[in-house]
Amino acid sequence: MVAQGFTVDLNKPLVFQVGHLGEAYEEWVHQPIVTKEGPRFFQSDFWEFLTLTVWWAVPVIWLPVSVWCISMSVTMGRSLPEIVPLVALGIFIWTFIEYSLHRFLFHIKTKSYWGNTAHYLLHGCHHKHPMDHLRLVFPPTATAILCFPFWNIVKLFATPSTTPALFGGGMLGYVIYDVTHYYLHHAQPTRAVTKNLKKYHLNHHFRIQDKGFGITSSLWDIVFGTLPTTKAPKREQ
Repeated sequence: MVAQGFTVDLNKPLVFQVGHLGEAYEEWVHQPIVTKEGPRFFQSDFWEFLTLTVWWAVPVIWLPVSVWCISMSVTMGRSLPEIVPLVALGIFIWTFIEYSLHRFLFHIKTKSYWGNTAHYLLHGCHHKHPMDHLRLVFPPTATAILCFPFWNIVKLFATPSTTPALFGGGMLGYVIYDVTHYYLHHAQPTRAVTKNLKKYHLNHHFRIQDKGFGITSSLWDIVFGTLPTTKAPKREQ
């Protein structure tokens, strides 16, 4: 693959190659290669290992964390009727975070060497190899690091006894998001709701990549006007 005189060799580790594409990176990264097995990222086996995550690691690791956080609010005296809306609010807030991150961070336009490199690691690799089954969910190490700022942000707006339940709800929303994302890429839905959701998301990958940023729903795409539009067929004269 050649762009601006630079050839990306798919048989070699990609991460430190893509930066050389410069302005051509945006076009290159949105030309998907559909294979279940993804490319190698790093020459180092250690760093390569950190980029690979099986989908079930997300619920196995983070569901217990979510439950533990929610239970903290219970031990602080919060009742079930108080906990349920807090958890629901956390899930709802996550849907907005999901949309915002996807639209404004994951789809930021870059052209510098390090900008392209960082974007490829963050999300570009998913658009280039959308069916790579080991680089679809977020790596646990990165999630753990992000938990700290998100926890502190929640603390700014919630009381000590409601913070854990609200954060636990957001964590539950994240688990639902990442598992749903994997499902939409690799499962064959049989129900109308999940069929439409799969079609909606794959449309984002293969047709209109600057629209349809919601994964678990199209709610915020509707609110902010990023819902993909379908052209009506022309009538015969």
